[in-house]
Amino acid sequence: MTYVATPSITLSASARWRIVLLLMAYTALGHFNREGLAVAGNKIFIKQLDITEVRMGWVYTSFLICYTIGMLPGGWLIDRIGSVKTLTLYGLAMGAVIALTGTLNWVSSEPLSLWIGLLVIRGLTGLCSSPLHPGAAHVAADSLPQEYRASANGMRTAGALLGIAFSYPIFNWLIETAGWPGAFVVSGATLMVFGLFWKLSATALTEPRSADGSTTTDERATREEIMSLLRHGNLWLLSLSYAAYGYFQYLFFYWMGYYFEKVLHVPDDEARQASFYIFLAMGAGMAIGGLSTDIACKLFGTIRGRRSIVVIGMGLGALFALLAVNGTEQSHIVAYLAISMGCLGMCEGVFWTTATDIGGKSRGFSGAFMNTLGNVGGFISPVLTPYMAEAMGWPGAIKVACAIAAFGGMLWFVIKPPVR
Repeated sequence: MTYVATPSITLSASARWRIVLLLMAYTALGHFNREGLAVAGNKIFIKQLDITEVRMGWVYTSFLICYTIGMLPGGWLIDRIGSVKTLTLYGLAMGAVIALTGTLNWVSSEPLSLWIGLLVIRGLTGLCSSPLHPGAAHVAADSLPQEYRASANGMRTAGALLGIAFSYPIFNWLIETAGWPGAFVVSGATLMVFGLFWKLSATALTEPRSADGSTTTDERATREEIMSLLRHGNLWLLSLSYAAYGYFQYLFFYWMGYYFEKVLHVPDDEARQASFYIFLAMGAGMAIGGLSTDIACKLFGTIRGRRSIVVIGMGLGALFALLAVNGTEQSHIVAYLAISMGCLGMCEGVFWTTATDIGGKSRGFSGAFMNTLGNVGGFISPVLTPYMAEAMGWPGAIKVACAIAAFGGMLWFVIKPPVR
């Protein structure tokens, strides 16, 4: 497949970075809502409402299964109606479903009924949230020149980690203030309001326009162009590497708090604080990694520049996770995990920028394809990890994840990003 550079809208520098800040805020709020269930799961559903760890693992995985199923249709929708409209629908739909989570206690507080309700609602949440990252990457490709896109993707994915990090103290505060049903209602309603704000703020800046000011339609991908992506070897290799990345990442997304409290016997407050700092470190790694990628590409070329960031990031991420597993001091373990997740986060901007580069006109679909395979690794991790922990202990389960992450990094020796 011939690489066609994606055109960016003619915007001032300040307008471009306002779009990036909007994407950061939107992504942060979206992931705050996603991670809220993990906070409530550990604090309420497991400890107080008697839902087992394995069943909660299936709740987490139900989100990821439906999120993955909706990914390719979401990518197609982005390429057909535009990323601004798709992201607006995302905020309204996902916010409504998150708010519905707070109504489950009206149906039943019996553990089995509550668990079934969580499975259904979290599945709907996954479907609604599937266009977020492909849509945001599409906006970045439209709005910024090639030499700044990795930085933009690094910054807007850093927003996701900010949302996750602040979900621990803020969602916990919402639970204590308004109860767990009220916490979900407030969180979901806030996302809906921001979805409307996004529509009002972003439309004029991000829709591609022709010289006379009319919205262009000739950049839509044809069916043949979309189908040709499925024969693109680099896209398959990129997606396989992202699957390894997702397996490692999602283990910590969903089981970090539990690992600190139940395995390391860290008090609740200290566990939440440790998770907060670790996710902040990963967010910082995403922002730094995006900037470093653009610099490395200028110095060494696109292929070597991006390869160096991913190999170093995933390799060091696995190494410091191993050091954390073998650590004995709590402060050392937290520091090693923070460095591990920070190094891993450096790779995020590379993946999304490369996916949209490969896609060309159908960059929404190519980003969705990569994220689909990435989430195959992601949804296996939450449910498989507790089973592996029972068989070989939590250190053993984490070591397996480290080996998978290292494999994902090694794949970049055969991945060749499109040359600018």
